[in-house]
Amino acid sequence: MSYVFQTELPRELREHQQSIAKHAEAFGLDFYPTLFEVLPYDRMNEIAAYGGFPTRYPHWRFGMEYERLSKSHEYGLSKIYEMVINNTPAVAYLLEGNMMVDQKLVMAHVYGHVDFFKNNFAFSVTNQGRDPQDGGDVRKWVDTLANHGAIVRKWTRRLGTETVETFIDACLSLENLIDPQQPFLPPAPSVASSIDGAEDPTEAGQEPHLLPVHRDYMAGFINPEEFVQAQRDKLTAEREQKRKTPEAPERDVLGFLLRHAPLQPWERDVLSVVRREAYYFLPQMQTKIMNEGWATYWHSRLMTERVADGTEIVDYAERTASVLATSKGNINPYKLGIELYRNIAARWDRGQFGKEWDECEDYDQRRHWDRRVGLGQKKIFEVRSLYNDVTFVDEFLTEDFVADQQLFTFGWNRRNDRYEVQTREFEAVKSQLLGQLTNAGNPIISVLDSNHENRGELLLHHDHHGVDLKLEWVREVLKALHRVWQRPVELHTVVEKKPSALRWDGSAYAQRALGKAV
Repeated sequence: MSYVFQTELPRELREHQQSIAKHAEAFGLDFYPTLFEVLPYDRMNEIAAYGGFPTRYPHWRFGMEYERLSKSHEYGLSKIYEMVINNTPAVAYLLEGNMMVDQKLVMAHVYGHVDFFKNNFAFSVTNQGRDPQDGGDVRKWVDTLANHGAIVRKWTRRLGTETVETFIDACLSLENLIDPQQPFLPPAPSVASSIDGAEDPTEAGQEPHLLPVHRDYMAGFINPEEFVQAQRDKLTAEREQKRKTPEAPERDVLGFLLRHAPLQPWERDVLSVVRREAYYFLPQMQTKIMNEGWATYWHSRLMTERVADGTEIVDYAERTASVLATSKGNINPYKLGIELYRNIAARWDRGQFGKEWDECEDYDQRRHWDRRVGLGQKKIFEVRSLYNDVTFVDEFLTEDFVADQQLFTFGWNRRNDRYEVQTREFEAVKSQLLGQLTNAGNPIISVLDSNHENRGELLLHHDHHGVDLKLEWVREVLKALHRVWQRPVELHTVVEKKPSALRWDGSAYAQRALGKAV
């Protein structure tokens, strides 16, 4: 079943699309075949509410988002110009009634995105196989998400809308509790091997590790009873640790719940749907600055160097200016991304990299540094393939760049009762930016023990990096975890610099201090 609308482009748009695709290829972009469709604004809002897909599983939040988008469009507060799906072939939507310059800009922008989908390493985890005909990537996510919708609708018909949607609410509270490294790791062990508690046959008859004894009468001196007992205790502790589930902290909380929580078949299906979609959207969260910056960089070059004619350039400049506008307190991924790519291209064209450049402290020499090596375009193509937002900013956000772009940190000034600029110092700006990007801005939480204090309770740990969790959000997440785990749940974290345990036992929330650091 196909969910592509088959709304073929008008002849004029189709000709522009073919022309833009050829120009993009000439610049070196390498993208999947891309299907463009033109939609009226109400259908565009519907797809946007579904996260860019023509259909998904039913849930009230999609309807709420549709109403928000529709009102915002009707009141002239916002307008969706384009959407593109990471799929093979890629699917992109153009808004009916837009000016031709807008449609050209959007198509140029889309080819940048699709090149990024195809070549950035983070998106390789969205591959669903290889095409037997040409060996290319297979990504049938439009069909996959439609199938997810069919699964959830099946259970909704059997159990009722409220039952299923209430459980989806709990699952969505947990959808960010996944492990970014998991798609690159070997498959997790089977449930049976993890939880049956059977003794590892290799442990049978295992003796404590003692020092070698060559004469029997020396045994008591070389391995005194205290040492032997200590070794036995160590061996016992190691065996107990192996029996612990999970054996090591596990960041894929949703995966752990799927394997170990007492879920009914319908609950397992729904949680699987939420987890699989969370992993599909994860690369887009990890590369927001890079992806939007890359698409903006190429639509700018395509439009100004190849596509826009003289009558369109002012309108194009106006659209781009609005896209790149910044506001206090928000990171504009389009602006930061394109400026970083431009900076990298300029630096590598002028040879401003390497040991000699890094060690040069002469201001005038650095200002006029130009070795004319011309490696800029090669470098940005390399960067778009090998980096995500964290490594992108960590590697290429330089002190000169922060000064040129006038970046700063800001915060709430209690004395003046308002937000104010805190510092323009490079290290502080970079540190705050990286803090917002690490783990896509989500807290890092792991499962420590599924049998906490031998009561079958779930114990989790928050990897605290100087920012406390929002306690009102924690309470709701613990409730959702309890709904899935069906037993009390406890989270160890730091609250106001004090190690703390936050707990939901099914009826009440509790917080207590811990005696040791977490």
